[in-house]
Amino acid sequence: MDTKNATLLSMFVLTGLPYQLEWQIPLFLLFLVIYLIATVGNLGLIYLIYNDPHLHIPMYLFLGSLAFVDSWISSTVTPKMLVNFFARSKMISLSECMLQFLSFAFGGTTECFLLATMAYDRYVAICKPLLYPVIMTNKLCIQLLVSSFVAGLIHPMIHVGALFRLTFCKSNIIHHFYCDIMPLLRISCIDPSINVLMVFISSGSIQVLSIMTVLVSYTLVLLTILKNKSVQGIRKAFSTCGAHLLSVSLYYGPLLFMYVRPGSTQADDQDMMDSLFYTVIIPLLNPIIYSLRNKKVIDSLTKVLKRNV
Repeated sequence: MDTKNATLLSMFVLTGLPYQLEWQIPLFLLFLVIYLIATVGNLGLIYLIYNDPHLHIPMYLFLGSLAFVDSWISSTVTPKMLVNFFARSKMISLSECMLQFLSFAFGGTTECFLLATMAYDRYVAICKPLLYPVIMTNKLCIQLLVSSFVAGLIHPMIHVGALFRLTFCKSNIIHHFYCDIMPLLRISCIDPSINVLMVFISSGSIQVLSIMTVLVSYTLVLLTILKNKSVQGIRKAFSTCGAHLLSVSLYYGPLLFMYVRPGSTQADDQDMMDSLFYTVIIPLLNPIIYSLRNKKVIDSLTKVLKRNV
């Protein structure tokens, strides 16, 4: 097929999650409930942080930004997935597909940088408590947040730009429940090796950099905690850092398999299960993890509930 004809292939079919027909309604209801809880949880956390002056400190500004990004990712992926459970036509245009990938990748990349930033914030707070107000100023906090979001936008824009060099003629079937870059590259009729290499280098670098920041920060935090003779101080530090470490572990696990090893021969179904975890489940878990293990957030929620009763 020549390039002229190949470029005519601009509509694609999202196959969605693999399931048997009798599971259609239960799965739809399950993911609908997950999406609603995740959205309410993340937006509720943002509301609490915004309305409580006691939470207007870097730690909670970062947490509020993380909640926004989780809500963004969930809303980018889940509504389309829910519609496709019952849609007669699961078609999506190339422009819509690239826009969905851009939106999702923006959220995913930004979350990587935010998790690293939150780890650095906890390092300064626990290892250098007297210098914390001097180091973690409002100016630095804003700079870190803006940098995370800007970097999060630039990264997927590079890949979307590189996608325009490709044409699609092998198939219009995308074996996924949303438009991700690797399923798109698999159906390109132009050799996508350059794109694959770009994904490996850029995504790998971002993940390695952010993971190393988290590991170094919490190694130093752990050493500081072990030197602390106060049992109460140790419990408080572990409570604060434990939630973040749990969130980081859950997020990076499937992400590493998806993008740092793009040459893997994983089945499409396995790719979808990994994607399902960090696009649908993680946005549900994060507000629960951070809220249940954070006394200030619980206190703020209690005040709001008492005012409205």
